Amino acid sequence: MDGTAPQPTDRIDRRGWLALLSIALGVSVVIMDATVVNVALPVVIEDLGLTTTDAQWINASYSLVFAALLLTLGRWGDLHGRRRLFGAGMVLFMAASLVAGSSQDAAVLVGARLVQGLGAAMIVPSTLSTINAMFVGRARTIAFAVWGSAIGGMAAIGPLVGGWLATDVSWRWAFWLNIPLGVVVLLGVALAIPETRDPAAVPGRDPMGVLLSALGMGSIVFGLIEAQTYGWWRQDDGTVSPVPFAVAAGVLLMVAFVFVEHRRAERGRHVLVDLGLFRLVTFRAGVVAALIVAFGEFGLLFTLPLLLQGTLGYTALQTGGILAALALGTFVVSGMLPQISKRLSQRSVVQTGLALEALAVGGLGLVLSMTISTWVLCVFLFVYGVGVGMATAQLTSLILSDVPRDESGQASGVQSSIRQLGSALGVALLGGLLISRLGAATRDNLTALGLPARAVDGVTSAVTDSAGIAIAGLQAHPATQSVAQAASDAMVHASQVTLWLAAAALLVGLLATVALPRTAAGADDPVPDAAEAP
Repeated sequence: MDGTAPQPTDRIDRRGWLALLSIALGVSVVIMDATVVNVALPVVIEDLGLTTTDAQWINASYSLVFAALLLTLGRWGDLHGRRRLFGAGMVLFMAASLVAGSSQDAAVLVGARLVQGLGAAMIVPSTLSTINAMFVGRARTIAFAVWGSAIGGMAAIGPLVGGWLATDVSWRWAFWLNIPLGVVVLLGVALAIPETRDPAAVPGRDPMGVLLSALGMGSIVFGLIEAQTYGWWRQDDGTVSPVPFAVAAGVLLMVAFVFVEHRRAERGRHVLVDLGLFRLVTFRAGVVAALIVAFGEFGLLFTLPLLLQGTLGYTALQTGGILAALALGTFVVSGMLPQISKRLSQRSVVQTGLALEALAVGGLGLVLSMTISTWVLCVFLFVYGVGVGMATAQLTSLILSDVPRDESGQASGVQSSIRQLGSALGVALLGGLLISRLGAATRDNLTALGLPARAVDGVTSAVTDSAGIAIAGLQAHPATQSVAQAASDAMVHASQVTLWLAAAALLVGLLATVALPRTAAGADDPVPDAAEAP
């Protein structure tokens, strides 16, 4: 490619398809890596002899860097080139994956995950803003459908790949797999993706904005992630928890960030985020909906793997296979979205998707039991996947629909940060709810069996500390069958409560979309015909 900025097009030619598939594969590498690592983590802990703290920081380090730098790097892409940022981020992500897969101790692995988080923070906003700059009309609808399907599908396929690698190959390939995929992405970047940037940007730097946004988002996400470790107010030893201080400091820093950006904009100076974006109804209402939806969507993806592997007796590979039904639903509906969008507005597509997600999550909570069949699980997950395929892509498209394409990088960084914050809230609140209900129900069920208080305390502690995974060990021994049944019933109950709350959050997200305008996709230009596909 010659790197010149193209005019956005409403038709997708062969080069456009190659660019779009390269973008989708790039974001897929990031999403799949996170889910693969989650499934492979127990094997990593055993192989490297990691402590609980080490294991927590393998994921926390990645999440902190990713959340802290999304705003900064999204704006950097607007100024200096989104294609350049995408390619550099992929190279960095590949290099960090090589180091992570070769790690022999916790320090190296956590350090590699930090760099992976930096690479991911470069990739995700640059993919969104590039799509927004390259396509308009029906072509943009298709492009965001492909992008959203890549995220939803890979979030479901990742556990299957991770289970297979951890079981039959090596956990190290959970990281090394990113390298050949990254090479393919870089070829697509070189051959098909044009360079785009914001030519109207005010030149200069905003170091205070960068510092405040990074520290603010990092502090908030740290507090939310570590709430389960340190407690919301006090730690297990009675000392004060750092969590409320981290969250409060993060909120104050973000308030200061807004104040600083507003003052700089008034003086005509370069800003990290144009706060005027929030005057756009689609952007303002869309990011609120995205925050709530990200919170609700976490409930299913967090709860179900723990329940399947720890209580219902599925292996990691079988769990990945069940979650693949979610990916199938996402992929199926992505092929139908161009036709659906001829008949429904974008808002209606988003609302239908969220309704299907809430129906699937809430319905699964109603029918969940120790004897639930695999096919029933797959049906609910398929419906949920259809909802994700409809809601995720089109909500993102709506958020960016009125954003000037030259500012799409910073807008992408803002909406990605909001989604990351929603996921972190899900980790803290829905994850905390699952563990607290699991502990209370386990204690009640064991007490009802007439067990001594010391035994009740010991089993309850083992079950809650492992998030239910210890139940599988109790089920394996005939002497502890009654105890295992009590703990299993508690896990099912806790999972039901968590799923119902997640469904309620999705319904609130659905209500939030009422503020979005009815963007009539059918009024746009025609969908590219089949001959234009590669």
